[in-house]
Amino acid sequence: MRKILAALLVLAMVLALVPAVMAEGEALEPITLTVFRGDPGDQPTDDNKIYKKIEEKFGVTFKFEFLAGDLDEKLGMMIAAEDYPDLFDGGNSADKIIEAGALINLLDYVSPEKTPRLWAHIEPQKARLIDKVDGVDTLYIIPNYGLADGEQIALSVGGPAFFLQKQVLADAGYPAVKDITLDGYFDLIEGFLAKHPENDKGQPYTGFAILCEDWRHFCLINPVQHLMGRPNDGEVLIDVNDPDFHTETFIDKPYAKAYYKKLNEEFHKGLINKDTFVMNYDQYIAAISSGTILGMFDQAWDFGTATSALLDAKMFENTYVALGPVYSEKDIEGVALPSENWKIEEHYLNGSLPNVRRGFGISTKCTCPERIVAMWEEMMSDEWQLLFNWGVEGEDYSITDEGRLSMTEEQYYNTQDANWKLANKAEAFTQSSPKKQGWIMNDIQVGDKVVKAGNCWEPGNQDEIVLGLMNDYDKEFLGHYGYSKWADFVNPPIELAPFGEAWQIDYSPVDVEHTDFCAIQDKDLPELIMCDPAEFDAKWDAFVEEITPSAKVFQDYMQEHVVIEAHKVLDNK
Repeated sequence: MRKILAALLVLAMVLALVPAVMAEGEALEPITLTVFRGDPGDQPTDDNKIYKKIEEKFGVTFKFEFLAGDLDEKLGMMIAAEDYPDLFDGGNSADKIIEAGALINLLDYVSPEKTPRLWAHIEPQKARLIDKVDGVDTLYIIPNYGLADGEQIALSVGGPAFFLQKQVLADAGYPAVKDITLDGYFDLIEGFLAKHPENDKGQPYTGFAILCEDWRHFCLINPVQHLMGRPNDGEVLIDVNDPDFHTETFIDKPYAKAYYKKLNEEFHKGLINKDTFVMNYDQYIAAISSGTILGMFDQAWDFGTATSALLDAKMFENTYVALGPVYSEKDIEGVALPSENWKIEEHYLNGSLPNVRRGFGISTKCTCPERIVAMWEEMMSDEWQLLFNWGVEGEDYSITDEGRLSMTEEQYYNTQDANWKLANKAEAFTQSSPKKQGWIMNDIQVGDKVVKAGNCWEPGNQDEIVLGLMNDYDKEFLGHYGYSKWADFVNPPIELAPFGEAWQIDYSPVDVEHTDFCAIQDKDLPELIMCDPAEFDAKWDAFVEEITPSAKVFQDYMQEHVVIEAHKVLDNK
């Protein structure tokens, strides 16, 4: 009886938030929410089945605007005109719209009493997510990713790595690559190109591509920290074993010079094309989709559309393995390291991390924030999360007699087909909204069937789908290495540092210096890679001299705030 009363009380609290949204059988006033996504994207079809269900249940339709052009320029224009959509995703520059006062404080609407599902979602990581501004607790964005249930799932690498086409490893006889060095990585590409300068269509291969456009210049800049043995902290290197979390910019340090000198060598060997430095994102994706890019440093999510295109075309040999090279002793011989006891070990995979200040916020121009929050609250139910992740039962997936979520080969490959998703998924909305990830922790009743705890929220993490429906090429490829999953090519995830990942820190107070810091890198690093090798040392010294003033300001700021972020978590343990 107590459990029933408690459940009724929770329901009453939710109904009290927005009765019209939650009550069954009542007509809802139709509304259209304007939505801005800080990433490129495609409009869903008019007959998209998931958006139709949202409209039927919540009376809500969406008018999407996707990023076209430079993100910071676009946000600057929106901020200057105070032209804000209802749902506002500022992408990797979300701090700009927060600082501009464009978003409401969600804690005015989200609480254990009003929204128990949303609160349960954020509560385990509230020390990282909730800030104090002028003594007031604030939460502007509920993370779109990273608030996962249960232990971490690591079947593949979704983040940063040096990627290499599978055919390169196959052609080399499937060499051991678990502890590959930077030289070893490029040796494999050189060896393949020497035998196969073109594909069977007569198109020349590119050995190594570097995307430099806009905020995605992390493809040019970030490799150094990983070669030094740390996961992604953005633009600084941090000694997690130091009680003061020694923090320094890495791009201006001697150990960074080793990477760019290597790229200079590879450029003059013909592995890197000069066009790569002016390539925009769409051109980069098109090149990867063609199968002609043998290797690149990137994050797997960043070229996901290209991976889908290769899979659709059954060009399995042109898809990629994520590798984790680190510096060898020879690479940095005689070079000063960040600290006396610094040890280089491969740690490309980090522990589970909430995507702080990334996802939808509700703008101050929105006239119905309560209705959006109530919709999110209902959408955090198991039933809606199954719909968003798996689709319609009996049409997009099935439930076995044992309570396992299952897909046929055709159903699984549909989930990787961009055109199919525009009509059958609601990604333009759900990618930036709060969501369940990780393990399904409790049984879920679906009609007369039960989804048992122990399934995964995302089909891409479900063993019997990812491994059971794997194409024959990939099964054979993994078999040559004796591996069962793609994450086996790198070490298991490292424990997440108490400060999280430092790229999440708001550095808008030093935005001028940080902008200068980035602009110098974007200008000088391509020139360093392409310059005459005889001029490299002198140009490197000039680069370091030019960037040092802004680097020093940014470094000092990050040192201070890494410690602050770390103690927000450590002091709440």
